[in-house]
This record gives sequence, structure tokens and C-alpha cells, in this order.
Amino acid sequence: MPTRFLSALIVIGASVALLILSWPQFFGLQNTWIIAHAVSLRGLMLVGAAALVVVLLLIMLFRPLRALAGLLVAALLVFGVANLAIVASRGIGPDAAVPAAAETRSPAEEAGTAQRVTVLSWNTLGDAPGAEEIAKLALEQDADILTLPETTEKTGVAIAEAMRVSGRPMWVHTVAFDLVSKARSTTLLISPELGDYEVTSAAGSGPPGNTNVLPTVVAAPTDGKGPTVIAVHAVSPIQFEMSNWRSDLDWLATQCTGDDIIMAGDFNATIDHMAGRAPVDSAVLGDCRDAALSAGSAAVGTWPASAPKLLGSPIDHVLTTPNWQVDSMSVIGSRDASGSDHRPIVATLSLAP
Repeated sequence: MPTRFLSALIVIGASVALLILSWPQFFGLQNTWIIAHAVSLRGLMLVGAAALVVVLLLIMLFRPLRALAGLLVAALLVFGVANLAIVASRGIGPDAAVPAAAETRSPAEEAGTAQRVTVLSWNTLGDAPGAEEIAKLALEQDADILTLPETTEKTGVAIAEAMRVSGRPMWVHTVAFDLVSKARSTTLLISPELGDYEVTSAAGSGPPGNTNVLPTVVAAPTDGKGPTVIAVHAVSPIQFEMSNWRSDLDWLATQCTGDDIIMAGDFNATIDHMAGRAPVDSAVLGDCRDAALSAGSAAVGTWPASAPKLLGSPIDHVLTTPNWQVDSMSVIGSRDASGSDHRPIVATLSLAP
């Protein structure tokens, strides 16, 4: 039977651990190994906490451990309520549907000075869904911009050709660090209605020209009119890539600094991990705000596609500078069997008044 002193130590230690897992950015631990992984799966943590509560309630049947188990149950209940509040505040928005505005486009958009753009982002796990399926989804969503991590130039061109046949031509921009692994390619498609674009990010890895391990595409309008568009792929925070992962997020924060930026892709990070990389409270990374947070769908998991949405990790994002307002933002659940381990996301943005 544990002594009162030992019981107190156990309860205090457990409470501190649960507090760190609830809000690691308060302690500056959101980018540390293990904690970074745990906080990315808040839904799974809630399920785990509920299971522990059940176990502890059974332990309370044994009188010698009743007090300790009761205190731990109380700590877990507080943890659960706090995380439920965080998840609810970020939102569990619905699946995406075909936009109502998909049938018509405004005169400004037809003239190449679009006031509204639809951004579709999908990590394709090395072209896994195939060009036809990706193009079909882009046409369904009437996408003006596609950011496609782990997608080769060959597939990007095939997507553009399929969309052109359907009356939606696209320019294709790809950065590949090598041709050995498809994961080392990122492809960006932009509608000609947004104007002409050129890639400004370096073809080689590492700051100041690019992310460290997996490529990011930065494309700027050639005439200086319109948004800079960034297709993101940060490395995942596995044990031996933690330094590169933190460096990637730092570099992306500097890229999302300016007056007119749309950034989308696989950040391998939730908004918890981005904490401390924005100068103002309304932003999450650099000067950029998270479209899902604005639309109330920031707690919906985008990875892995095999997991229920509320048990997955929301690591794919659309970020914008404040000149863009979010009309809608959704995680698409209808392609879970497409072959990719990520769910696509789609956001419709309008220039703010």
C-alpha cells in the first residue's frame, strides 16, 4: 500500500504530466520529441484518458488504493474536460462538398484578377491516387490552386492535361530534390486566371532557400500582382529529424511574412507546434492565419486517412495573410481509400474588404 507521501508524489507527477500534454506551449515543450507526437493526437489522448478512468474506477474497488485512484481519476477528468474544450474551440467541421460557386466565375476572375480562389492541398504519398483521381477531385472542388506534396512533375503535368480537357487549364511548377524518391518532389498547380508565376524557392535543400529534407515550392507572380503561393512539405518530427523539423517550421514562418501570401500543404505540424512563431495573437505562423481555425474545422485529423477523423492529426493546413478571408475550409473524407495516407483539404478564400 503506497504511503501518503508516495501517493502525493504520484498524483502531483501525474497532474504535471497531464498539464504539459494539455498545453505544452506554456512550458515551451511543444517542439520536443514525444511531447510533440502526443499533443498532435488530442483525440487519441482523450480516448486513452477515458480508458484509464475506467481502469482506475475498477481499482477503487480495492480499499487500500481507493484514495490514490480517486485523485488520479479527478486529474484525468480535468485533463479530459480541458482537451475537449480545446478540440471544441478549434472545431470539427463537416466534409467538403462541391462549392456552390463552382458553376460560375466572376468577371474579375475571368480577367485574371481573381477576388476569390479555391485552394486544394493533398499529400499524395508518391502519386498514389493517380493523376486522373487528383484531377477529378480538383475539378469537383473548382480548384484554382493545387499544392501536392510527394507528387512528381510527371503526375503534375498529367493532372494539368486532364483539367485542361475539362476547360480548367493549369500551370505546373515542381521542385524535386532528387528523382530517387517521389517524396522528394512537391508540385504546385496554379490557374492561368491568377496570372503568370515563377518559382523563387531553391532547388537545393535547406534554408535560406528551402526546407531541409522535403521540398517546398514558393511561386511569385511575375508582374508582382497577386498572392505569393507556397506549396509546403516539412519533414516529419521523427527522432532523428527533430532539428530539421524545427528548422523547417522556422523557415516557413519567415516565408509566411508579408502582405499577400497563400501557403498550403503538409506541415507535419499542428497549430500547437507552430506556437511561438507568430508575432501577433491572431496569426499562427509568421503573419499567417490558419483557414481551418477560422472556419471551425481545425481539430479534424488529416493524417492518417485510415484513422477516424477525430483520432487523427490535423497536420495539413491552408494559411493566409490577413488580406484573405476564409469562406469555407473542409477536410475531405471521401478519398480515404484512394491510396494516400493523408486526407485532402480544400479552402475557399476571398480578398478581404
